[in-house]
Amino acid sequence: MTLAWLIAGASLIVALVAWRQARRTAKRLAQLSEMYWELKYQQGELRLRVQRMAGEAPAPTSQPVPPGQPGEAFVPLESLATRRAGPGGDVRGGDPAKR
Repeated sequence: MTLAWLIAGASLIVALVAWRQARRTAKRLAQLSEMYWELKYQQGELRLRVQRMAGEAPAPTSQPVPPGQPGEAFVPLESLATRRAGPGGDVRGGDPAKR
């Protein structure tokens, strides 16, 4: 009986260590993913600046957006990441039967 409790305790400890390591790895993956997309954005911006300096790309024009047409808008990825999928896997939340 004591052997069974020792095995159960050891397996619980191993499971907790594995769970902790998985959480740490997931957090690190999220950080690396965010850094990747930031660098990709910055690289595109720098490439465009170099092209403008070399005269290869036209300078940006600030034309007013005509009424009735949507303009370009920056949407930060963080605002999208705050909405997590619920138990049903639906990111929008709420009851899927009501839609």
